[in-house]
Amino acid sequence: MTVDATADGVAERVVVRYAPVTDRIAEELSKPQYRAYLRRAESGPVAAGDEWDGFVSRGCGATADVTLTVEAVEGGDSVGEGTEFAFRPAEDGDPEPPSDDS
Repeated sequence: MTVDATADGVAERVVVRYAPVTDRIAEELSKPQYRAYLRRAESGPVAAGDEWDGFVSRGCGATADVTLTVEAVEGGDSVGEGTEFAFRPAEDGDPEPPSDDS
């Protein structure tokens, strides 16, 4: 990341907690294609505490819902082309994302 990349407010790195925690979700989040998708889908202002409802591929056209919660933003205040993502699985004691099971 160059100094110029952060001069316009683009975050160098965004740390994101994800839930539910499964091997498949972790695998999908680690793919460069998913990170590129997030840069486009969530471009713009970002702050710790932001929550994004997303999905990942389960294969054969099926998807799995995932809740992404921004834990930290480093080097700027918006998601842009140069933003890198670090993913951390939610752990016991972390706030639970809202449930759609009503």
